[in-house]
Amino acid sequence: MSDGKSIALLNKAVADELATVHQYMYFHFHLDDADFGPLAALFKRTAIVEMGHIEKLAERILFLKGEVEMTPAFAVDKIVDPVKMLTRAAEMETQSAASYNKWSRECSANLDAASKHLFEELIQDEEGHLDAFDNQLEHIRQFGAAYMALQSLGKEAPAKAGAE
Repeated sequence: MSDGKSIALLNKAVADELATVHQYMYFHFHLDDADFGPLAALFKRTAIVEMGHIEKLAERILFLKGEVEMTPAFAVDKIVDPVKMLTRAAEMETQSAASYNKWSRECSANLDAASKHLFEELIQDEEGHLDAFDNQLEHIRQFGAAYMALQSLGKEAPAKAGAE
Protein backbone atom coordinates (compact mmCIF):
# COMPACT_ATOMS: atom_id res chain seq x y z
CA MET A 1 0.00 0.00 0.00
CA SER A 2 1.24 3.49 -0.82
CA ASP A 3 0.09 5.77 1.98
CA GLY A 4 1.63 8.71 0.12
CA LYS A 5 -0.67 8.18 -2.87
CA SER A 6 -3.75 7.92 -0.65
CA ILE A 7 -2.72 11.02 1.32
CA ALA A 8 -2.32 12.97 -1.93
CA LEU A 9 -5.78 11.88 -3.13
CA LEU A 10 -7.37 12.63 0.24
CA ASN A 11 -5.77 16.09 0.23
CA LYS A 12 -7.15 16.72 -3.28
CA ALA A 13 -10.57 15.95 -1.84
CA VAL A 14 -9.95 18.31 1.10
CA ALA A 15 -9.10 21.07 -1.39
CA ASP A 16 -12.27 20.36 -3.36
CA GLU A 17 -14.45 20.28 -0.25
CA LEU A 18 -12.94 23.51 1.13
CA ALA A 19 -13.63 25.33 -2.12
CA THR A 20 -17.15 23.93 -2.15
CA VAL A 21 -17.83 25.15 1.40
CA HIS A 22 -16.62 28.63 0.46
CA GLN A 23 -18.74 28.65 -2.70
CA TYR A 24 -21.89 27.42 -0.99
CA MET A 25 -21.57 29.89 1.87
CA TYR A 26 -21.12 32.69 -0.69
CA PHE A 27 -24.35 31.50 -2.35
CA HIS A 28 -26.06 31.26 1.04
CA PHE A 29 -25.12 34.85 1.99
CA HIS A 30 -26.39 36.30 -1.28
CA LEU A 31 -29.60 34.26 -1.38
CA ASP A 32 -30.34 35.13 2.24
CA ASP A 33 -29.73 38.81 1.50
CA ALA A 34 -32.17 38.58 -1.42
CA ASP A 35 -34.79 36.97 0.89
CA PHE A 36 -34.66 33.56 -0.81
CA GLY A 37 -34.71 31.75 2.53
CA PRO A 38 -35.30 28.13 1.48
CA LEU A 39 -32.61 28.21 -1.21
CA ALA A 40 -30.22 30.00 1.16
CA ALA A 41 -30.87 27.33 3.78
CA LEU A 42 -30.24 24.55 1.24
CA PHE A 43 -26.79 25.94 0.47
CA LYS A 44 -25.99 26.46 4.15
CA ARG A 45 -27.04 22.91 5.08
CA THR A 46 -25.04 21.51 2.19
CA ALA A 47 -21.97 23.53 3.18
CA ILE A 48 -22.23 22.09 6.70
CA VAL A 49 -22.32 18.54 5.30
CA GLU A 50 -19.27 19.39 3.17
CA MET A 51 -17.48 20.60 6.33
CA GLY A 52 -18.12 17.17 7.80
CA HIS A 53 -16.48 15.66 4.72
CA ILE A 54 -13.38 17.75 5.36
CA GLU A 55 -13.25 16.47 8.92
CA LYS A 56 -13.53 12.82 7.84
CA LEU A 57 -10.87 13.30 5.17
CA ALA A 58 -8.56 15.04 7.63
CA GLU A 59 -8.98 12.25 10.17
CA ARG A 60 -8.01 9.69 7.53
CA ILE A 61 -4.99 11.74 6.40
CA LEU A 62 -3.79 12.08 9.99
CA PHE A 63 -4.30 8.35 10.59
CA LEU A 64 -2.02 7.73 7.60
CA LYS A 65 0.53 10.09 9.23
CA GLY A 66 0.08 12.72 6.54
CA GLU A 67 -0.30 16.48 6.73
CA VAL A 68 -3.72 18.00 6.01
CA GLU A 69 -3.41 20.67 3.33
CA MET A 70 -6.01 23.40 3.84
CA THR A 71 -5.84 25.18 0.50
CA PRO A 72 -9.10 25.42 -1.49
CA ALA A 73 -9.00 23.95 -5.00
CA PHE A 74 -10.49 27.06 -6.61
CA ALA A 75 -11.59 30.60 -5.86
CA VAL A 76 -15.21 31.49 -5.23
CA ASP A 77 -17.21 32.27 -8.36
CA LYS A 78 -19.06 35.56 -7.87
CA ILE A 79 -22.47 34.34 -8.98
CA VAL A 80 -25.62 36.01 -7.64
CA ASP A 81 -28.34 34.68 -9.96
CA PRO A 82 -30.13 31.75 -8.25
CA VAL A 83 -30.42 29.62 -11.41
CA LYS A 84 -26.73 30.10 -12.18
CA MET A 85 -25.90 29.25 -8.56
CA LEU A 86 -27.83 26.00 -8.74
CA THR A 87 -26.33 25.16 -12.13
CA ARG A 88 -22.81 25.78 -10.80
CA ALA A 89 -23.54 23.72 -7.68
CA ALA A 90 -24.82 20.81 -9.81
CA GLU A 91 -21.64 20.99 -11.92
CA MET A 92 -19.48 20.97 -8.78
CA GLU A 93 -21.28 17.96 -7.30
CA THR A 94 -21.05 16.06 -10.59
CA GLN A 95 -17.32 16.73 -10.79
CA SER A 96 -16.77 15.73 -7.16
CA ALA A 97 -18.62 12.45 -7.59
CA ALA A 98 -16.61 11.65 -10.73
CA SER A 99 -13.32 12.47 -9.01
CA TYR A 100 -14.21 10.47 -5.90
CA ASN A 101 -15.18 7.47 -8.05
CA LYS A 102 -11.80 7.62 -9.75
CA TRP A 103 -9.92 8.12 -6.50
CA SER A 104 -11.76 5.25 -4.78
CA ARG A 105 -10.55 2.94 -7.57
CA GLU A 106 -7.01 4.25 -7.16
CA CYS A 107 -7.13 3.61 -3.41
CA SER A 108 -8.43 0.11 -4.08
CA ALA A 109 -5.55 -0.51 -6.49
CA ASN A 110 -3.17 0.69 -3.75
CA LEU A 111 -4.75 -1.76 -1.26
CA ASP A 112 -6.21 1.05 0.87
CA ALA A 113 -9.74 -0.20 1.49
CA ALA A 114 -10.49 2.35 4.23
CA SER A 115 -9.79 5.36 1.99
CA LYS A 116 -11.70 3.64 -0.83
CA HIS A 117 -14.67 3.22 1.49
CA LEU A 118 -14.46 6.88 2.61
CA PHE A 119 -14.56 8.06 -1.01
CA GLU A 120 -17.56 5.79 -1.66
CA GLU A 121 -19.39 7.36 1.30
CA LEU A 122 -18.63 10.83 -0.04
CA ILE A 123 -19.95 9.86 -3.48
CA GLN A 124 -23.33 9.01 -1.96
CA ASP A 125 -23.51 12.42 -0.26
CA GLU A 126 -22.43 14.28 -3.40
CA GLU A 127 -25.05 12.48 -5.48
CA GLY A 128 -27.67 13.43 -2.87
CA HIS A 129 -26.59 17.07 -3.11
CA LEU A 130 -26.74 16.88 -6.90
CA ASP A 131 -30.27 15.52 -6.68
CA ALA A 132 -31.35 18.38 -4.38
CA PHE A 133 -29.88 21.02 -6.72
CA ASP A 134 -31.37 19.35 -9.80
CA ASN A 135 -34.77 19.25 -8.10
CA GLN A 136 -34.59 22.99 -7.41
CA LEU A 137 -33.61 23.69 -11.02
CA GLU A 138 -36.51 21.56 -12.23
CA HIS A 139 -38.95 23.45 -9.97
CA ILE A 140 -37.68 26.74 -11.39
CA ARG A 141 -38.03 25.39 -14.97
CA GLN A 142 -41.56 24.16 -14.25
CA PHE A 143 -42.92 27.05 -12.22
CA GLY A 144 -40.64 29.96 -13.10
CA ALA A 145 -41.09 33.26 -11.30
CA ALA A 146 -43.90 31.84 -9.17
CA TYR A 147 -41.52 29.32 -7.60
CA MET A 148 -38.91 31.99 -6.94
CA ALA A 149 -41.58 34.19 -5.34
CA LEU A 150 -42.43 31.33 -3.00
CA GLN A 151 -38.80 31.31 -1.89
CA SER A 152 -39.25 34.70 -0.27
CA LEU A 153 -42.55 34.02 1.52
CA GLY A 154 -42.54 33.44 5.23
CA LYS A 155 -39.42 35.39 5.99
CA GLU A 156 -40.18 37.99 8.58
CA ALA A 157 -38.75 41.46 8.20
CA PRO A 158 -36.17 42.19 10.89
CA ALA A 159 -37.39 44.39 13.72
CA LYS A 160 -36.25 47.99 13.44
CA ALA A 161 -34.10 49.35 16.22
CA GLY A 162 -36.21 51.34 18.67
CA ALA A 163 -39.52 50.06 17.25
CA GLU A 164 -42.13 49.20 19.81
